[in-house]
Order: sequence, then C-alpha cells, then structure tokens
Amino acid sequence: MIHFFKQNKPYLRDLIPNNFVDIHSHLLPGIDDGASTIEETIMLINGMTEIGINKFITTPHIMLDVWKNTSEQISANLVETISELKNQNINNNIKAAAEYMIDSEFWELFKKESLLCLKDNLVLVEISYLNPPIQLYDILFELQVAGYQPVLAHPERYNFYHEATLSHYKKLKKVGCLFQLNLLSTSGYYGERVAKTADLLLKNGLIDFVGSDVHHNRHLEFMSKKIVLKNHEYLGPIFQNNFLFNF
Repeated sequence: MIHFFKQNKPYLRDLIPNNFVDIHSHLLPGIDDGASTIEETIMLINGMTEIGINKFITTPHIMLDVWKNTSEQISANLVETISELKNQNINNNIKAAAEYMIDSEFWELFKKESLLCLKDNLVLVEISYLNPPIQLYDILFELQVAGYQPVLAHPERYNFYHEATLSHYKKLKKVGCLFQLNLLSTSGYYGERVAKTADLLLKNGLIDFVGSDVHHNRHLEFMSKKIVLKNHEYLGPIFQNNFLFNF
C-alpha cells in the first residue's frame, strides 16, 4: 500500500464534479485491451456512473502490430455499442476518439487521413513505455503542421522522463503538447514513482486535463480509493478544464 504522503486525503470519487466528461477510457468491446464484451462495457459504464461520470469520450488504441484499428472500425463499433446500451436502457452519453501510439506508422497515418479527435483538432497520443521515439519532436511538429494539437496521454507514466525531473516535460509543453493525467495515478494504481511524478506535474501547473484510462474492473476499484498525492488541491481546476469537451 502506498503511504508516502501520510496526511488525510479525500477519496478520488468525491472530487469528481457532476456531469464530468471522461476523455480517456477503453470501453468499446472487443477492440483493444479494454472491455472484451458488451457485458464488461456495461459493467464499467455503470461503475463509472456511480462515481459521478456520465459522459465518455472513449479512446481505443491505434498501435502498430498490436491494435491496428481504423477510424471506420472504431466508428462502427461505437454505433453497435450505443445500440446495445439502449437495449439495456442505458442512455449514457458516449462518443469515440482514439489513442494513437506515436510509432513508425503514425506519421504516415495523419498525412493521408483524418484522425479521430477528442474535440476539434485535439488528438490523444501516447508513446512507448520503453523509450521515446527517436523522431518524437519531428513527428509532433509535423502533426501540428497538419492542423492537430497533441494531447499526450499519462505523461507521468513514462519512467524514462522521471530522472530528468521537469526538463523533458517542459520541453514537450514548449513544443505544443497538452498533458492528460490519468486519475488512476492519483490513487496509487501505478505505484509510488508514477504518483510522485503526477504530484510534481500538478504542482508545477503542467497538467491540462484528466482522464480515467479505465480498461477493466481493477481500474474501476482504484477510481474509488483515496488520493495519495500531496498536492491534490490542484486537481479541482483541471477537472473543470474537462468541461471543454462537454457534449
């Protein structure tokens, strides 16, 4: 159990505002490493609704050689999922974008077709947990030339940036990246180093948005746990930032 910030903390679920829009989750069934069936989708949506989240921009992975989803496949899955939810009298608001891995295929992808954005030109991207792409800054530049604004998913989880304190993060912000913090990081799901990095990014005003990144029931459990961060008071304004995505 994480205990490095020992003073009394609020429960994460108590900080979530009414009508909160979650901009990062894996709720569509059978399309990536998130929900595998419509029954799991329903379970996750019901669980999220119980803690105050009732609008979802779900974001399936698009990743070279792992999850080779297309915009058409994601959109078709969304239509079918909404139909199944309505059959179960579940009328939650759900839209779909994508979480794009910045890999060797991504550069060509955004040059030849439109990306699935969170809103307007805001596109959710991630990088490998092993090491950053060699051409990361070139790709980010070309992405913006193509008219997109990158929103980097869970920057606190990239361990290779932890030792550099804030220098790499500030560089990414300087070149135009917005940052989306995983709420699971605030309740200790990914461990102490990630939580401490999340705390540091919050304290220094580097986080723009938050998202659940919920994939399965274990994630859902941690959405109801206590915050482990020292600087949790910075979360309030960032929750409000998510209303930019209201629909």
